[in-house]
Amino acid sequence: MTTVQQQDTQAPPVVAEPQVEREFTVASRSQREQIIRRFLHNKLAMGALIVYVLMVLAAFIGPMFYKWKYSDLDASALSKPPGTPGHILGTEDVGRDLLAMLMRGVQRSTLIAVVFVTLAGALGILIGAIAGYFGTWVDNVLMRFVDLILTVPLLVVVAVVASNFPNMRTPIGVAFLIAFFGWMYLARIVRSQFLSLREREYVEAAHALGASNRRIIFKHLIPNSLGPIIVWATLGAATSVILEASLTFLGYGVQGDDTSLGRLVSDGAGAAETRPWLFYFPGLVMLAVVMSINLIGDGIRDAFDPSQTRVRA
Repeated sequence: MTTVQQQDTQAPPVVAEPQVEREFTVASRSQREQIIRRFLHNKLAMGALIVYVLMVLAAFIGPMFYKWKYSDLDASALSKPPGTPGHILGTEDVGRDLLAMLMRGVQRSTLIAVVFVTLAGALGILIGAIAGYFGTWVDNVLMRFVDLILTVPLLVVVAVVASNFPNMRTPIGVAFLIAFFGWMYLARIVRSQFLSLREREYVEAAHALGASNRRIIFKHLIPNSLGPIIVWATLGAATSVILEASLTFLGYGVQGDDTSLGRLVSDGAGAAETRPWLFYFPGLVMLAVVMSINLIGDGIRDAFDPSQTRVRA
């Protein structure tokens, strides 16, 4: 009897519930993917990127299909307003088509921006990396040299050099001059990045494994400093276009048979009242180029900012 009661009071066996795997709705993404997604979801930056790409494509592909070249002269159409048959945006005083000249101007201004970013970027990264990585007296000497150059206004220095070397008044020559005196701000940015990154654990580990200074700089530190460098590159490209226009307006920019957006604006400034299309169309195109590049740079800066809210699918 006791045995039966004991069996009745025993608890029923516990049946283990089947484990259900939970599915996460947010997939893990790398830092690069997060940066790209943040930039793609920035509507203002994406709109600026589309506008700028369309302008560059029109400038480089348009001349292949357009009737007039930037150097062609139409003696039957001198200083014609926009809407003239055969000349959509009109002509200037010797009969050159304004639309063809604008396409050429965007080409040359784009070339100036690319040369400036390439040369000034290389110098700025090199000087800033050496100063920030080695520190001590190397940092002091290089940064005092940078401070010395920064005491003189960039526009004044370039104008003085261009006045003594007239052969430099070409798009590439102007880009070289601007780049040679325009790398200092990037050097300071890279230096500050390196001063912070050189104390990280992965740098100490690379030292412990016997990696050379050159390998640590180019394989570890520079790739981790790309965010500020890319932002500087976009904003520097817009700055180079404005500096070229300023130099041309002062008479030290692009000369000769070639042209640029800065030269078109400078040449059209004297005819702004009598032939306004020669001034306002180049001015609007330059404004669109500079604004687009600046907005793209702002979008890249926000995309690299880790404080931005993560975009989820």
